[in-house]
Amino acid sequence: SVNIVAFGNERERFSEDSQQPNLIRSYLGRSALISQIDSGSSASPVGNPVCTEYRACVFGNVRLVVHDCPVWGIFDSDWYTSRSLIGRADIIVIKYSVNDKTLFQEIKDSYVPMIKKALNHCSLPVIISAVGARKNGVPCTCPLCTSDRRNCVTTSEGVQLAKELGATYLELHTLNDFYIQKYFGGVLEYFMIQSLNQKSSEKMKKRKKMQKRHRVQPPQLEQPEKMPILKGEASHYDADLHNLLCCCQCADVAFYPEDLSTVVEAHKIILCSVSHLFMLLFKVKSPADIHDASIVRMAQSLFAVEAGAALPPATRGMPPCVPTVRVVVKDSVFCSCLPDILHFIYSGAFQWEQLEEDIKKKLRDPEKTEHVLEKVKCILKTPGKLNPVKDCRSHQVKPLCNTSLRLFFNTPVLADVIFKIQGATVPAHRAVLVARCEVMAAMFNGNYLEANSILVPVYGVSKDTFLSFLEYLYTDSCCPASILQAMSLLICAEMYQVMRLQHICELYIITQLQSMPSRELASTSLSIVSLLKKAKFHNSDCLSTWLLHFIATNYLIFSQKPEFQDLSVEERNFIETHRWPSNLYLKQLADYRSYIHSQKRHCTVM
Repeated sequence: SVNIVAFGNERERFSEDSQQPNLIRSYLGRSALISQIDSGSSASPVGNPVCTEYRACVFGNVRLVVHDCPVWGIFDSDWYTSRSLIGRADIIVIKYSVNDKTLFQEIKDSYVPMIKKALNHCSLPVIISAVGARKNGVPCTCPLCTSDRRNCVTTSEGVQLAKELGATYLELHTLNDFYIQKYFGGVLEYFMIQSLNQKSSEKMKKRKKMQKRHRVQPPQLEQPEKMPILKGEASHYDADLHNLLCCCQCADVAFYPEDLSTVVEAHKIILCSVSHLFMLLFKVKSPADIHDASIVRMAQSLFAVEAGAALPPATRGMPPCVPTVRVVVKDSVFCSCLPDILHFIYSGAFQWEQLEEDIKKKLRDPEKTEHVLEKVKCILKTPGKLNPVKDCRSHQVKPLCNTSLRLFFNTPVLADVIFKIQGATVPAHRAVLVARCEVMAAMFNGNYLEANSILVPVYGVSKDTFLSFLEYLYTDSCCPASILQAMSLLICAEMYQVMRLQHICELYIITQLQSMPSRELASTSLSIVSLLKKAKFHNSDCLSTWLLHFIATNYLIFSQKPEFQDLSVEERNFIETHRWPSNLYLKQLADYRSYIHSQKRHCTVM
């Protein structure tokens, strides 16, 4: 069958001649190829007739259905019906009168975009028919003619509209036998033949596809089951350091005003990691190392360092042999804002706007506020720069981050604890350890031997693994060199209950195994079963579940390895249930091979 949808009215809207012929009806009545014509009206949901439906036969026995919709309002009142008509159409005809420029402009601006949207880039034949003779002169078909642009629709305007739709443009000066049968009819019948050929081709393809389905097909190998996805844990590095200030554990420096009326505790390691001024103050660097006179002057004018008596170990979390440094703040206004400044530093030293707001609220004096903020800028200043940052904003201030504390990793500078491991010593800082690891926080602040000792022995972990563990605590990052090193680090992280590091190691192991090609998996000496057992023993549930799925997915490789026999009965049952390819597929493949062999055909699978 062929479905044609015609839109538009070729009659002039204000013409007094009500007997003007209709293009579609005239073609159907005059064409020698059309027979058995039957017509009827279709109505919109509101009851108004919107189109005339013609049913006929063309080319002998091909069913022809034509919907002639003269009223463009169907797109406004019943978009669903108009879109449905276009969706079922094989050919679209757009008609208009060349003497009704107002309607043509409305078609071009409002309805053609709707037709393009309904077509949705489908390559459907469209015929644009400009009907009638222009009344203000002899009909002119020259695209360059501009004599009749005022009242009539010119040829160039019609051609431009056809280009927008990718349509065929026809001018029918009158609806006589020549224009209807030979001109319009010839083009329409050409598109009908093209449509029938296309449908015949699609039908043939569908028939071949159905015939192919009835043949014995090789078994379909399904994709392996999706392995569980392991999500990483968000970093809480800044929060850990900020909490260290709030709880005042392992504080080794105390700030006092000149009248010694109040005290604010802090940690040298944190202060020195963000400020060269504090490095100078606590003798981590000398004035010769700083190379900046303004920082030296600020340190001397703002602070005075005194050796103070140690606080009680129960409250400080420090051994008695580690003295507290007492610092007198000479500037009383700065000292009153010191708690806010320390919160700013411990929070990462990047929330400058918040610090500015807090000091403004506390001092309520613009000059004093500016005075304190300038001193903070000097504290944060990098030596060698001409001026401190004049317009400090959060994105401009150097943050306290992993690169800052990395300077003090595995160095004796400011160290207050030494780990003894495998005959070697590793210096560290209690403040960082307590802030980043709950197990060490309990160890250094509880009733344990380590709380009052500088030298702390470590057992059950290699030196390299423990150094990698400490590096994560200081820098919030780690980069294992191999899968085995990542597993050792995972075991250490589980021992000290650092869950985020454990997840990082799990992700590293999974990523490395996923990137291994099948040939490398088959030849590697790495025991996946051994990794599985270690993951289970050390409560790494996500990794152990993933490894079980990994073995099942690569069943044909791992089932040939001797280590496969070390799996427990429960593990083997799980792997056999989820194995890929499945036993069912292998049985179907064997049956298909037997069938191909019996038919003496070439196997299309192997």
